[in-house]
Amino acid sequence: MPRWPPPVYRMSVEFAAPIRFVFRWCTDYQPGDDRRSGDRFERRILSRSARRVLYEDLWWERDGWRWRRNDVTLQPPDRWSSDSIGNVREAQIEYRLTPLAGGRTRLNLRMLRRPTRRVKRQPPKRELEEELIEMWGKYRRSLEADYRRSRPGRTHNGAHPRSRRR
Repeated sequence: MPRWPPPVYRMSVEFAAPIRFVFRWCTDYQPGDDRRSGDRFERRILSRSARRVLYEDLWWERDGWRWRRNDVTLQPPDRWSSDSIGNVREAQIEYRLTPLAGGRTRLNLRMLRRPTRRVKRQPPKRELEEELIEMWGKYRRSLEADYRRSRPGRTHNGAHPRSRRR
């Protein structure tokens, strides 16, 4: 791929879930993933292996169809990367997880992005980073809800029902 112009976009989010759960959840690409973020797109999984996922997203906007193909390289247990092409932008995205105290996990995202002929300008750095933070905030809420549901015998706050003080 040719050299990338600036800027480099960055975002960080913390999850109230352990790193193994976060990695599996974030890299389990599925056709219904639009429901996790509240966005409206159609996802098609083209191929999947232990180390690679290839998928496309399609959606409609006022000026026509949007399309994006993502080639994801999985590097368990704590990172993955995506090369993405589409009719709006091309991007290289690196995702890295860091375990935190108390069974929490931090995700750091770094994106190199360039527009295509259809959308010729880069969004302002602050604008795109805020959009990423908002999107990953939705993912965080969905991930944490899934994590709580995955822990049988736990209450809504994560405590075991028998451990409550009387």
